[in-house]
Amino acid sequence: MLQESVLSGQELERAISEFMLELGIPAHLRGYQYLRSAVEMCAEDMELVGSVTKLLYPDLARLYKTTDQKIERAIRNAIEVSWERGNSALFEQLFGYCNSSEYSRPTNSEYIAAVADHIRLKYGLI
Repeated sequence: MLQESVLSGQELERAISEFMLELGIPAHLRGYQYLRSAVEMCAEDMELVGSVTKLLYPDLARLYKTTDQKIERAIRNAIEVSWERGNSALFEQLFGYCNSSEYSRPTNSEYIAAVADHIRLKYGLI
């Protein structure tokens, strides 16, 4: 199977948005916008996944003119909502377990890394 060509910034944003909606993250949540930006930044530079609290959250806070703590909490809320209401089959495919199993929801870092990695693999950003 041939991978699609590398995406432009707007196409990457659209692909991330579509996937996040598939996961069940409502677009009206503040954390949706933060999470979309976090995934986009990590898809472009996977080293950010290893420094979520030291690099990623501060970068997002500067971008959105807010605090690191508000970024973290809004992302956590968006993940919790999608974990409770989202697509179980897609969660199982992405994380190896689903929201109906005994595992708790993934952490912000795990969620961002998994979605960014999925986007990178699907669209040949590696």
